[in-house]
Amino acid sequence: MRLSAYLPAALAFVAAALASIAAALLTVATIEQTSLTGVRRALQTDGHDWAAVSVNGLQVELRGTAPDEATRFRALSLAGQVVDATRVIDAMMVDPGEAVAPPRFSIEILRNDAGISLIGLVPGAMDRAAVVSSIAELSGGAEVTDLLEAAEHPVPAGWAEALGYAMDALGQLPRSKISVAADRVEITAITDSGDQKRELERSLTAAAPSGVALTLEISAPRPVITPFTLRFLIDAGGGRFDACSAHTEAGRARILTAATAAGLRGTADCTLGLGVPSPRWPDAVTAGIAALADLGGGSLTFSDADVSLVALDTTDQAVFDRVVGELEAALPDVFSLHSVLPEPVQVVGTGEDSAGPPEFVATLSPEGLLQLRGRITDGRLRSAVEGFARARFGTAEVRGAMRLDEGLPQGWATRVFAAVEALSLLGNGSVVVQPDFLEIRGATGNSDARAEISRILSAQLGGAENFAIDVAYKEALDPVAGLPTPEECVAAIGAILTARKISFAPGSAEIAPEARGTVDRIAEVMQDCTAVPMEIAGHTDSQGRESMNLNLSQERAQAVLVALQARRVLTGNLTAQGYGEAVPIADNGTEEGREANRRIEFTLRLRGEAAAPDEGEDAETEAPAEGAEADAETETEGADE
Repeated sequence: MRLSAYLPAALAFVAAALASIAAALLTVATIEQTSLTGVRRALQTDGHDWAAVSVNGLQVELRGTAPDEATRFRALSLAGQVVDATRVIDAMMVDPGEAVAPPRFSIEILRNDAGISLIGLVPGAMDRAAVVSSIAELSGGAEVTDLLEAAEHPVPAGWAEALGYAMDALGQLPRSKISVAADRVEITAITDSGDQKRELERSLTAAAPSGVALTLEISAPRPVITPFTLRFLIDAGGGRFDACSAHTEAGRARILTAATAAGLRGTADCTLGLGVPSPRWPDAVTAGIAALADLGGGSLTFSDADVSLVALDTTDQAVFDRVVGELEAALPDVFSLHSVLPEPVQVVGTGEDSAGPPEFVATLSPEGLLQLRGRITDGRLRSAVEGFARARFGTAEVRGAMRLDEGLPQGWATRVFAAVEALSLLGNGSVVVQPDFLEIRGATGNSDARAEISRILSAQLGGAENFAIDVAYKEALDPVAGLPTPEECVAAIGAILTARKISFAPGSAEIAPEARGTVDRIAEVMQDCTAVPMEIAGHTDSQGRESMNLNLSQERAQAVLVALQARRVLTGNLTAQGYGEAVPIADNGTEEGREANRRIEFTLRLRGEAAAPDEGEDAETEAPAEGAEADAETETEGADE
């Protein structure tokens, strides 16, 4: 057949193929445009302007950075609703955003008679079992309920120190709530007495780790005040309280307001306590203070319901009578008033003036010498007073030089015993007893001594008695406030060791005889530092085997601890730790340097801080190699000389 016969058919076939291809291309372009437009419109309508859409044939590709994973998934789902989800290619990214801030770790520790509860969020790396075990041990085996949750985040700086301090405080506070964070510890507790409250406030404040803010709210129960006493005086210098008691906050405010109006100098406070003789105590006290101000001076003493108003010896009789009458009318029914307009008082203070009124005089020196002079009724009373003085003053030396006088007034023995008891509250001072007057002067380290003396004299002498108290508080005599700070304790011991080191017999942990005086002086310092947590650190030079040096330093530190115990030092605050040759302070290449490195040091450590690990426990246990003993001897020869 000729080719021309097939040509039209071939051309027709080619034309049809080209038409099909063109139609297919047009269809694909239409689908691409439709998909692009539809997906883009859906994303923009839903607010996903960040997403870019491109098409390649039937595939729809999404690009861009989504603000979060949920938004990315939402954009992908919208595209899948416009076109077949299998055609959608996800090329989107997610903004990493800001790193998640670590949580604030904290523990609430609640302790009462029922046990201890732990509530809060702690780092996952913390050994909770060890913490619970330590708390139970510190609290005498109390039941510990662990309600803590953990989070896997890094342990914040200061966490271990704050927690260790809180655990140590918990051991001292049987009724408390302690909140612990890495940068703050808040302690709320109840103590048995005001003295215990002050001691705990001092010791807890001194032991607080640096960098940790401490908040203390320690309260003591209201004391039972017997007798319920108040004493207010007005003299040329103004008004002052020797003692002030109230039973309510409102009553205290009224009393202080009345005292301020009467010329109170400086600041004052009233002890809130139990035992008030009448709910109308503030009414009676404010009326009495106003009467004393009206007199222009004198003293006002309340001892339970007995009220004593003693005017100045220069007070006009008519004014005195008027003020006394007005006060008797103003006092509530339960209160009984005794008023005194005294004769001029002359205090000789020697107990030997035969021309003046008879006197009994007791003087207490700062060195602890108590001298008893003046008049006494008979030999039996003299022996009783000396025995009473020895019992009240303990180790004080008592010297009696009293002379007998049978003509002394009735009640003289009571006045003498009250005077000696009042003097026992002072660090040093004197008391003078006369038939119509008693005067006590001196210094004390007890901030409540003035109030206690007022109670003693009011109860023993009677409400109408005239007495004067001139007692000054001195912090240096306060057994709590006068104690050295932890830093001062460490510095004092450091000065002793600088003057003369603690030396040992060569190759042993036996303290050399010439070093015992150094240990004695350290023991004296430690008597006032038993609440200060310290570490006794033993150090050697680098001669000899490292493990032998470590063991030797540990034994020497322990020997110092035992030596202090033998001197009756309370060592519960001390730990002994050997460091061997690991912490040199001088060059081990010279004899002088090695001598300096062989030493005992006392260092301050945080309460609750774990002692350094005893590397000696992991030391080699096999028999020492030949020459080991010689090495150890070389290290210690001449040590600490």
